[in-house]
Amino acid sequence: MKTKAEFWFDPICPWAWMTSRWILEVEKVRDIEVNWNLFSLAHLNRDKELSEEYKKGLIRSWRTTRVIAAAQKANGATVTLPLYTAISSRIHLQKQEVNQALFEAALEEVGLDKSLAAAMNDESFDAAIIESHERGIKLVGNDVGTPIISVEGAAFFGPVISPAPKGEEAGKLWDGVVGVASYPGFFEIKRSRTVGPIFE
Repeated sequence: MKTKAEFWFDPICPWAWMTSRWILEVEKVRDIEVNWNLFSLAHLNRDKELSEEYKKGLIRSWRTTRVIAAAQKANGATVTLPLYTAISSRIHLQKQEVNQALFEAALEEVGLDKSLAAAMNDESFDAAIIESHERGIKLVGNDVGTPIISVEGAAFFGPVISPAPKGEEAGKLWDGVVGVASYPGFFEIKRSRTVGPIFE
């Protein structure tokens, strides 16, 4: 029987993207099954003092999560991962601007109606996004971001990795991360980042 895991992501976060590619590698070498959930950096940072430039960037958070939420509503949860991949590969790998054209191309790529791209500006999807976000945050606390992973009662932020390991190396990292996170009194391991996201 597969181990059930859950993964929370914001499509604009490069670190969540890196971790998501790692966990897809883990699925190849460990008996796990991942459910994918929306996280909102825009909602997380709603009450914080931020630079105008950062605030503008968070508009992309709402736009991307709304399109995925609209696709989930229309087509079910199974579209979450393929649409996340189609949208975020364009953002992080192809460096495309987050706009309606990007969403239409991503939706078409995974066989969905490109009219769902109009949801990027539809605030009626925000409640579902926030509900998903808060479900993840309740597992780990308010002083973290994305990604969040939950597995067999253990939930944690991260891991923050670059580049994403592949094959058995990905599985070994999974074993270690789940191992430390499973101890109730464990809270943090950290060291300074020396590289940015290495996508390839």
